[in-house]
Amino acid sequence: MRHLAIEAGCPPAQLALAWLLARPEQIVPLPGTRRRTHLDDNLAAPSVRLTPDQCRAVSEAVPEAFGARVPDLSRLEQ
Repeated sequence: MRHLAIEAGCPPAQLALAWLLARPEQIVPLPGTRRRTHLDDNLAAPSVRLTPDQCRAVSEAVPEAFGARVPDLSRLEQ
C-alpha cells in the first residue's frame, strides 16, 4: 500500500484513514497515536481527497475482514 500512499502524497496510515472516511458506510476510525507527528497525520487525513480509482485500489489492497465483528452478548440479556 506504500506505493498508493506515495501516489496520494501522504503517509500510508493517513491514506488508510482517508480511505475509511471516504467509504459510504458510517465508519468512525479511532486511530492510536503515540507521537505528535502521528497525531498531525491523523488530523490531516480528512483533507486527503482520493479519486474513485484510488479508493478502488486501496480496497483491493486491503484484505477482506472476516469473523465476528460484534461480541456475543446474548448471555447478558438473560
